[in-house]
Order: sequence, then C-alpha cells, then structure tokens
Amino acid sequence: MVIVGSGAIGCEFAYFYNSMGTKVTIVEFMSNIVPVEDEDVSKQLARSFKKSGISIMTESSVESVDTSGAGCKVKVKTKKGEEIIECDIVLSAVGITPNIENIGLEEVGVITDKGKVLVNDYYQTNIPGVYAIGDIVKGPALAHVASSEGILCVEKIAGLLVHPINYGNIPGCTYCSPEIASVGMTEKAAKEAGIEIKVGKFPFSASGKAKAAGASDGFVKVIFDAKYGEWLGAHMIGMNVTEMIAEVVVARNLETTGHEIIKSIHPHPTMSEAIMEAAADAYGEVIHM
Repeated sequence: MVIVGSGAIGCEFAYFYNSMGTKVTIVEFMSNIVPVEDEDVSKQLARSFKKSGISIMTESSVESVDTSGAGCKVKVKTKKGEEIIECDIVLSAVGITPNIENIGLEEVGVITDKGKVLVNDYYQTNIPGVYAIGDIVKGPALAHVASSEGILCVEKIAGLLVHPINYGNIPGCTYCSPEIASVGMTEKAAKEAGIEIKVGKFPFSASGKAKAAGASDGFVKVIFDAKYGEWLGAHMIGMNVTEMIAEVVVARNLETTGHEIIKSIHPHPTMSEAIMEAAADAYGEVIHM
C-alpha cells in the first residue's frame, strides 16, 4: 500500500495496515511526516515507523497513478528524480473537503467561502435562524471541536451567557503507535513569533511507569514564555499521551504558569508525571534524568 499524505489520518492508517502485515510506504510532500506537529515529534514518529517496517518518503510527491494493470504503479517525484512504486492499492490522505454542495445553501442565500460556511463566533450564518458547526465551518475538522461548537451554538440560541471557543487551545491527537498529542504553539512557531521561550523535555526512557510498561519510546515537550511563564504549547509522543493532553488544555485555559505545574504534585509512578518533569526541565529544576 502507498499512502499519500502523512497527517493524522495518513499515519493512523499506515500504523493500522502495517500492524496487520501490509507493506506500507508513506509519501509526504513536506520535509517531515505529521508536518503540523513539532519537529521533534515528527522525527520521533519517523524513527518509530521505520523501526516497525514502514517506508517513508519525504519531500516527495505523487505525480500519477497507473491503474490499468492488476495493481497500481505510482510515479513519485523525489529530490533524486522519479521513482515507480508498484503496489496493490493507493490511499489518498491529503486532507478533506466539506460536503456542502447541493444541500440548498444557494437557494436560501447562505454565504460560503472556499468551501466553508461563513459564521460568526456563535455559528450563526448570514441568514437569521440558520446555523452551522463542525467540519463545514472554520477551525479544525475534529469531533471534539464540532461537539463543543454545537453545545455553544445551542446555548447561545437559548439565551445563555457564552464565550467564543479559543481555537488556539484545541488538542490534536493522532491514534497510531506511538500516539501523538499536542496543543498550542510549536517551538518553531514560538520562535518565529519572536517570543523568548523556555523549553523542557522529558523522555519516557526516564519514566519508571513507561519502562515497566515496555513503552519507553517518546517524550513530553513543553514550551513556556520566558518572561511571564505562560504555557505556550505541549507536544507528546508515546503510550497513552492522548489521555494526558487534557491536563495541558485545562492548565492553559486557567492561565497556569510553569512553576505552578512544577509545584503540583503528580502521582508516581505514572506516565503523566512526565508533564511535571518536562516543566521542571524547562526551568532547570529536573532531578530525575
């Protein structure tokens, strides 16, 4: 199988089919797989995938697919030239497009732009009484985002006091093995924004729980504003990190600082204490690695 694109969907399917014994090749146009993630996370996932037998072609693009024979012949353009890959099936995972055609939006006059329905902060369209949420509006196409949008929208209709969703504090998860979870700014984005930062990183190889569980691959990486201690972002790769990211989302929502995380006692032995340890590393206080 050749998978075109290495976002969350592409990597999840790559892991799934590889685990069943399928020979999988990922073709990614960008220089790293899962390109929206922090570069350290991308590199760790690439190492883990290659270890499991998945082939990865970055800075490459699929130019054409010949399906005239029994299988598929995929022409891939790489930095070294063109290469033909023969496979049984090609899976396109280069993104999704909202399905808003032929549902009557034009007839009632709902305004759309680039395939998305335009709404205000409370999901009302330009037509009174017509609202839209989920994958067809702004924001990431994620189930937990759509659910929150729906609740906020209905509460606003009911006349309750509500506040717009902070799309800068939406957790993203990739359900492969190892798992990926992240929220907020990457290290690169923070630097490009001109913010002076403190970065901490704690490897699961130094975690007693991870070692005991046989899941020592991966790490927790945290990014703080050096001046005010604001938690700018967190990036995790490893076992159960999709369960751990909620701590960061809540902490950021409460404007928690790095030192408050360090002084919040985390249970031992757990995977989640790696968050505290990473924060301690950012401030030069880590003692367990």
